[in-house]
Amino acid sequence: MKIKKTKFKNLIIFENKKYTDTRGYFRELYKNNFLDKKKFIFLCMSKSKKNVLRGLHFQKKKQQEKFVSVIKGRILDVVVDLRKKSKTFKKHFKIILSEENCKSLFIPKGFAHGFLALDKENIIVYGNTNYRSKNDEQGILWNDKNLSIRWPKRKFIISQKDKNNLTLNEFINKKIRL
Repeated sequence: MKIKKTKFKNLIIFENKKYTDTRGYFRELYKNNFLDKKKFIFLCMSKSKKNVLRGLHFQKKKQQEKFVSVIKGRILDVVVDLRKKSKTFKKHFKIILSEENCKSLFIPKGFAHGFLALDKENIIVYGNTNYRSKNDEQGILWNDKNLSIRWPKRKFIISQKDKNNLTLNEFINKKIRL
């Protein structure tokens, strides 16, 4: 397994290996010694059909670090740095995660996270260092012009909740601390 740093502090790409034979394949997703023994106490999974866009989500007080892997399909995974003291504050990072490329992404606290499902069926697994807190959930609008995220040209399927997310300026003006 290869570990690659990004220009974003503590945002890390993992390039896993897939061991294939006539029966199928075996793939390691995560080992406890990769990230200073992070404790992923909450595992969850999502399934999305093609063109579903989820995000960009974060938790205000009960922040989560996430380890994201695609079990089936392919996604455009996008994160936005919301850490106000960071050199990359308000900047985004995007990467294709897929069953084929075996890449995973570790997302530290202070990032908004979302993705666009690119294949007919997409299954994503998340390891989280904190439990989901419904009352603590917030989001940044996926198409906010201030983020300059270049999404593929498609007709997206987006929840009403995500359509009502904050703009980046609203997030900054609300003085939400991450």
